[in-house]
Amino acid sequence: MTGPPIQDVHLAQEPRMTTDVPGPESRSLLERQREIDSSAVAYPRSVPIALDEARGATVRDVDGNVYLDFFAGIGVLNVGHSNPYVVEGVNEQTERLVHTIDFPTETRIEFIEKLNEIAPGDLADNNRVIFGGPSGSDAIEGSIKLAKYNTGGHGLISFKGAYHGSTSGALSLTSGRKYKKDYTPLLSDVVHVPYPYPLRSDDPDEATKDILSGVRETLEDPYGGLTNPAGIWVEPIQGEGGVVEPPEQFLPGLKELAEANDIPLIVDEIQSGFGRTGKWFASEWSGVTPDAMPMAKGIGGIGLPLGALMYREELDTWGPGGHIGTFRGNVPAMRGGIRAIEYIQAHDLLSHATDLGEHIRGRLREAAEDSPFVAEVRGRGLFIGAEFVDDDGAPDSDAVEWIQQYCYGRGVLVWNAGREKNVLRLLPPLVMTEEQADNGLDVITDGIREHARDAGE
Repeated sequence: MTGPPIQDVHLAQEPRMTTDVPGPESRSLLERQREIDSSAVAYPRSVPIALDEARGATVRDVDGNVYLDFFAGIGVLNVGHSNPYVVEGVNEQTERLVHTIDFPTETRIEFIEKLNEIAPGDLADNNRVIFGGPSGSDAIEGSIKLAKYNTGGHGLISFKGAYHGSTSGALSLTSGRKYKKDYTPLLSDVVHVPYPYPLRSDDPDEATKDILSGVRETLEDPYGGLTNPAGIWVEPIQGEGGVVEPPEQFLPGLKELAEANDIPLIVDEIQSGFGRTGKWFASEWSGVTPDAMPMAKGIGGIGLPLGALMYREELDTWGPGGHIGTFRGNVPAMRGGIRAIEYIQAHDLLSHATDLGEHIRGRLREAAEDSPFVAEVRGRGLFIGAEFVDDDGAPDSDAVEWIQQYCYGRGVLVWNAGREKNVLRLLPPLVMTEEQADNGLDVITDGIREHARDAGE
């Protein structure tokens, strides 16, 4: 067996709280951070925790409290914190060679071959992979350049509810105003069209047809508003947008439109990929093969920064330096990615993610029966969302914040998502055990029910 079984990679199977939170040591570090760190720091404002150690699906703070982690660094730690099999490979690599730009190494070549092994559809044996900067945003930037270079176009199509990153080009594709309002102007020729949102539609299938018709008009109508299209960028499941999964005909419809107009379909698998949904890449659920596929987050194995873009071999038309980045030779991260793939394969974590995800959604739906404020529980594999509304059916971010704080105080880390931050988002590591999931869900579902009682008083 490759590495220890998933039962053995954690600090505990349940939360272990020894102080009120934040504890005194955490408060001290949080205060020191406020004094010297950037005002852009965000996460400790919502969950004030100072970290000391983490293993698998568990995190220990500097006060000794052990939390169950249902967030995994925004879906980065798919094989868990400090997975020993991955750490071993990374340490061995670090002792030999770390920074290589894009000179060939055994590790780099083996990682590209391993990515080819898990490539979706007919991208297998028909792809090239490029590394640039160490982030998902950079992978998106690379995809923009690739599309423009191959088509000669400059118009970009993205979707409402989309999040593709925070660098200039990626931010242009991102639709959230709060991310971009203070940093305009960005790329000028970007059109955002609606993304199917089944919960908010009386007839999701008909709404999807209308959306696809709108994309067609944008591409083909002489007055469609987009000049010289270069490509379509889409998340197979919107992450920051609220774990929104479109009807099954949506991605195939986009692929058909892209092919008809001779432009690439770029499927952003940064958050939804690397096994998160129970398949290596979420686009596989719809049977659609991307023309280009930005990746990051989990591909660094244990949280090492690494961004990559896989694309069809026929698009490999740019020359040396077509997309560059100083840290495109982060070989410890590549070794981490190899080891993570091997660990997922050896322990059948794709099936585990599928089964455990169904179990988690089932328990959330049971809790929803006791709360009129849960509008929907949805997702694929361990990419899970529960959307909350108020008495009038309007999005309710306060409910999610209330439940998040309830869970934090009892040793369970969860987060939010959604256009109005009214979606409880769960992204646990693929190594989370069913026992851990149930222990965490005992807290989460109690929080949902307690919120319903509190809101009903």
